[in-house]
Amino acid sequence: MSKDLAPLINAVILSSDKIRKELFPKPIYSKQEVKLIYDVMILIAKYLHRAGLNCIIDATFNKMRSRAELKNKLMLQKKELHIVECICPEDTVVSRLRGRKNDYSDADLRIYKRMKKNYDPILEDHITIDTCQSSPKANAVKIADQLK
Repeated sequence: MSKDLAPLINAVILSSDKIRKELFPKPIYSKQEVKLIYDVMILIAKYLHRAGLNCIIDATFNKMRSRAELKNKLMLQKKELHIVECICPEDTVVSRLRGRKNDYSDADLRIYKRMKKNYDPILEDHITIDTCQSSPKANAVKIADQLK
């Protein structure tokens, strides 16, 4: 959905999956690997912000700690940082993971289950999109409208 949202908000996409593949051809999704990926994304996002460019940080940030670290390191005003939570039923997640082809992500059902087990609910203000309700393009429009 980020590829549909980016042109609507004039943003660059920083994909954790793509950056991970560039840095680790055979990723293992360890805590250290995830931290490095997030640190790289934050560094690039800070650079883009200073250059006056919007960016979409397309990553899970499934821990409250990682979201807080993102906010602290980016040092943005509340109105400059928006969290978007994409939700759908678990059977849809499983189906999408099994049908994934030609994608940067190596995340499979095992990784999904591990991430789900470690998920901290988002307590702060955020946008929630049910990805089963509309097409990715329609969802991107909904998000863009809420950001305005």
